[in-house]
Amino acid sequence: MSCIRYFFAFALFISATAGRAQFARGDKMAGASVGSVIYNSGSSDISVDQIGNNKSKITSYNLAINPTLGWFITENTAVGATLNINPTGNKTTYEQNGTTYQSDKSNSFNIGLGGFVRHYFSHSASLMPFGQFGFNLGISNLKTEGFFYGGSGPAAYKISYDGSSSGGFFANASLQAGATKMMGENAGLDFFIGYIYGYNKNTFDKTTLRDNGNDGTIDERGVNKTTTKYTNHGFFLGVGFQVFLRKKK
Repeated sequence: MSCIRYFFAFALFISATAGRAQFARGDKMAGASVGSVIYNSGSSDISVDQIGNNKSKITSYNLAINPTLGWFITENTAVGATLNINPTGNKTTYEQNGTTYQSDKSNSFNIGLGGFVRHYFSHSASLMPFGQFGFNLGISNLKTEGFFYGGSGPAAYKISYDGSSSGGFFANASLQAGATKMMGENAGLDFFIGYIYGYNKNTFDKTTLRDNGNDGTIDERGVNKTTTKYTNHGFFLGVGFQVFLRKKK
């Protein structure tokens, strides 16, 4: 019951402080989108007649941080800059009879800068609809490593690999439609939906080692370099916040 009382008290506070925004040229807006902060962990049991019972486990995370700073160039339109920070990771392991026979791990990190233009269709109400165009570009890197145990007896072997990318580059453009719910004169919550188009390029160096007999001796070594370029399209939902800094008069 106490949680319910706190909820209603918070709702009354928001209702009492929600105000009418009146922006002016030279005002600033600082904020951030509440990006995906995700950690996943799962497992599955796999049964194959010829192999037996296996178990796989997957852990992953994805963190997106996108602070922004903008300036109103008219009463309704703001332009600004965005910082993009996006680390991600994924690890998958496979076990049989309590022993891990395969593991694949990857970690990536993207960082970049961008800009945006936001236009408010109304600035005289507590709920202000807006449209926004944004673009971002930056650098990225990726690291992977893993191993696989196969065979049995004299035919046993181990394959291990590691790799990293160099010269990674990304760029994207997005369109958003949403609304800012004012929480007083100088703060608001953003709710939006959008479309994003992205381009990525990476050159990946990978080294593979094979140990025949699984005795610690490297019997085969392979090195390859792969350059990938790809584009993607996507839709997203988001929540963010804004703090409006009024120009001194």
